[in-house]
Amino acid sequence: MKIAHKPLRFRLPAAAARACLLAPALAAAQATPGTAPTPIVIIGTAPGSLDTPASTTSRLPMSVRETPATVSVITRGEVEAMGAFHTQDILAAIAGVTFSSQPGSPGSVFYRGFGAASLAQLYNGISVQYDAIAARPVDAWLVERMEAVGGPSSFLNGAGAVGGTINVVTRIADLQGDLTQVRAGLGDVGQLAFGVQRSLGAAAAPDHVLRLDLNGTQSSGNRLWATGREREAWQAAASWRAALAPGLAHTLAVEQQHEQVTQPYWGTPVLRDATNAALGEVAIDPRTRGVNYNVVDGRYQQDVTWGRSIVQWAPSPATSATHTFYFYDALRRYENVETYTLFTNNTEVERSNALLQRHDQQVFGSRAELSHRTELFGQRSDFAFGWDYAFNRQTRFPLSVAGPFGRTDPYAPGDTFFFQTPGVTPTLTPDATNRLHMFALFAENRTVLAPGWALTSGLRADTISLSRHWQRAVSATNPEYFDRRYKPVTGRLGLVHDLAPTWQVYALYSTAADPPSGILATAGLAALRDFDLTRGRQYEVGTKASFEGRRGELALSAYDIVRKNLSTTDPLDRTRVLAVGQQSSRGLELTASWRPASALRVAAHVAYTEAQFDDFTEVVGTTTVSRAGNRPANVPATVAGATVTWAPLASVSLSVDWRHVGRRYGNTANTVWEGAYDLFGFGAGWRITNEWTLSTRVANLADETYSATVGTNQVVLGGPRTMQVALDWRF
Repeated sequence: MKIAHKPLRFRLPAAAARACLLAPALAAAQATPGTAPTPIVIIGTAPGSLDTPASTTSRLPMSVRETPATVSVITRGEVEAMGAFHTQDILAAIAGVTFSSQPGSPGSVFYRGFGAASLAQLYNGISVQYDAIAARPVDAWLVERMEAVGGPSSFLNGAGAVGGTINVVTRIADLQGDLTQVRAGLGDVGQLAFGVQRSLGAAAAPDHVLRLDLNGTQSSGNRLWATGREREAWQAAASWRAALAPGLAHTLAVEQQHEQVTQPYWGTPVLRDATNAALGEVAIDPRTRGVNYNVVDGRYQQDVTWGRSIVQWAPSPATSATHTFYFYDALRRYENVETYTLFTNNTEVERSNALLQRHDQQVFGSRAELSHRTELFGQRSDFAFGWDYAFNRQTRFPLSVAGPFGRTDPYAPGDTFFFQTPGVTPTLTPDATNRLHMFALFAENRTVLAPGWALTSGLRADTISLSRHWQRAVSATNPEYFDRRYKPVTGRLGLVHDLAPTWQVYALYSTAADPPSGILATAGLAALRDFDLTRGRQYEVGTKASFEGRRGELALSAYDIVRKNLSTTDPLDRTRVLAVGQQSSRGLELTASWRPASALRVAAHVAYTEAQFDDFTEVVGTTTVSRAGNRPANVPATVAGATVTWAPLASVSLSVDWRHVGRRYGNTANTVWEGAYDLFGFGAGWRITNEWTLSTRVANLADETYSATVGTNQVVLGGPRTMQVALDWRF
């Protein structure tokens, strides 16, 4: 971020020195009574992780090492070690991923050159088909692990996964034994959390396991990077696992999430030249860092309920089956003035684009999986079959008023109120209800062809039906009813060869297909009538290896992805959809970890991505302009990170981390950009006793000013230097 320097009278507002999203603790790994504490694990690929199973990449019993794809698994220990406050913080451990959580698109994630509309962001393996909004960061207390697979993976979970899949897995009752944990956190975010699990019956095979998790966080306005902004959130999760018979178990899991943000921060206006244009490298006036131009009673509120009923049956060691019935209910509300532009030689800020919005969404689903291990021609062959059904219904209640709504002092903006904004009324009127039915059949197989050679295949056939009921004035572009149906078929084929027991190479071909809008839960006729199914394919080769007696691991991959007939959100106007004939990306990703000594661990990752529009014509005013060869907005060419963790004493752990994000463009014309930035962090943990741990975490140690999202009129700044101290009690 380029900051325009001002005379010595410059003074950063106090709120800008405070944090909003802060990591709760760098918690040490739990030790059992009478044993020495275990050193804290590190961010990234930890030793042994290649042999970890990953449910996101396959329904077959395969480890990361056996999977012909780029796979990342971030365990609960790593989540605590990296001091992740919410799910987007965990994404920093995945090579090549960048992210932001601006209010209008809180699930904004970029992976392998593609954005949220071309990624699948799952919650316990479930997509609600509204990922850019529904994948809002959730506090990390509930997270058991995060898994990611790079590249097309529609064959697993359906539409919207050409760039990759990210899956958040939450904690539920399991067979890991009894536990109790309490956390109290102080600093830029206050936190109080509690988790307990208890087993009833025999210790080795309990009849019932009960689990309860509660978490609450609160941030006062002056402790955040934008004045006035306050956030409060809580989550409650309860689950019950019952052993019904030998090999048969049922788990009931319910989760409630609540979040409310008062006067959300929507962005900081960029400086403009004498012609009132913003070109070249974006810059902000340093005195506007931390200034909030939203209405003082602006808000974002979300209430979400998840319910799952999971039946697991293993009639024999070679056969297992799982059925999951799930339910999702979400209610979101926005009341904000969202756009701020500098005028009059950067001495006034004009506010515009007021939006009153409510989302009312429900999803019901049923998923069944059957896996069987057998032999073909004397070699092991594993099969998986199943179905996937979901019904998704969403109604939106938008009221949009463009404005503008007057100009104000950029350093001390005047207070305004939402329902006093001209044209804004408190009436909620529905515009459309989208009903989406999805049914799919899928099959997978992994067959050993010969010693050291294994072929993995997968196929999925979807039937997707959309019906839309328009409830306002009917027009040619908004008929009262319309229906669409799609039948995509996707798959993958991968070959793995063992060069040695701890060294594998692989080759992969995979495909993706989904309806053109990417978000059918809110799609209208204009986004669908002129578009066919999008088609994507990927070639990938790579290698995975352990070394020095599995004290170190590395994974290297190269990929080439092409997607045709896609639509993308206009970076200058989130209400518009732009048609892209073809977009491609190719790149390299490397992750590595090494434990040279028992008290020292090092992890690093680096990704290089060449992403571009191959065929894209955009209408600018009345002129048609080709964007072929340009890079998609907010996609960097390079992303890298590293963490070093040192335990000078058995009870003490210190860590430093670094993250680098390369230049990103703020528009499809590539005329506005922000240069690369680097962030540094520090963490420390002290195990006072086997039950008590004190930890601290400092993020953005150098207080770097940078943009999480780059635009032409305004940028969304990332958090400044933040600090958190937490006390954990485990027993």
